[in-house]
Amino acid sequence: QGKFTLLRDTHTDGSFLVHHFLSFYLRAGCKVCFVALLQSFSHYNIVAQKLGVSLAAAKERGQLVFLEGLKSCLDLLFGEEEQPGQPSPLQFLSGSTSDLRALFEFVRVSLTPAAGDSWKGPVLLVDDLSVLLSLGAAPVAVLDFIHYCRMSVCYQLKGNVVVLVHSNKDSEDEENELVVNSLCHHSDLILWAQGLATGFCKDVHGQIKIIKRLSLRQAGEQDLVQLYQYKIQDRNVTFFAPGMSAAVL
Repeated sequence: QGKFTLLRDTHTDGSFLVHHFLSFYLRAGCKVCFVALLQSFSHYNIVAQKLGVSLAAAKERGQLVFLEGLKSCLDLLFGEEEQPGQPSPLQFLSGSTSDLRALFEFVRVSLTPAAGDSWKGPVLLVDDLSVLLSLGAAPVAVLDFIHYCRMSVCYQLKGNVVVLVHSNKDSEDEENELVVNSLCHHSDLILWAQGLATGFCKDVHGQIKIIKRLSLRQAGEQDLVQLYQYKIQDRNVTFFAPGMSAAVL
């Protein structure tokens, strides 16, 4: 409880980590607020069904609060009427405000326990944060949003925050790299999916670096770093030590 986990991908697609955490927390009986900015609800639901979880059922019983970013953007940009008293969480797109306060309020209200709730703990899952920058949000606004979410979810509600960001040091997107580097400094755990330097391989899809930020909790401690390679299969992911794939052995 109270942990901030950063999912980072470089030269590969780290969305398999998002699907893992989503199904993991729902099976564990946690209340989940999923800010999905990258794909539609049906996409996440199809993948979740392969992992043995129904997002539609989780929404109906109030365990999952799902923000479909693609639909919210279209509604705002093409003038769909908002419900009275319920401003869009992505209100910054309309130009009326430059901060992400409305998005934070959506998260806070979604995860604040109501009377009679029996969920084990609140979880905020964001896929992916880089999209907010692409939509015109300033890096400072994005970092402020994550800071307030950490204070509210991790410290006040004793829950967890899991965020995916794309990263590419070779790109000229300085704003995105600024956000990624800042989040790395504040993360309790970093799962960094990376493409293979040697290029495509059908038996090894990439490598993942697991960084446990021990230095964040205790000064003078060294971070614990583990490196694995992985292969994504239809219903799960296989992890193994570098050079120990089934094709090699």
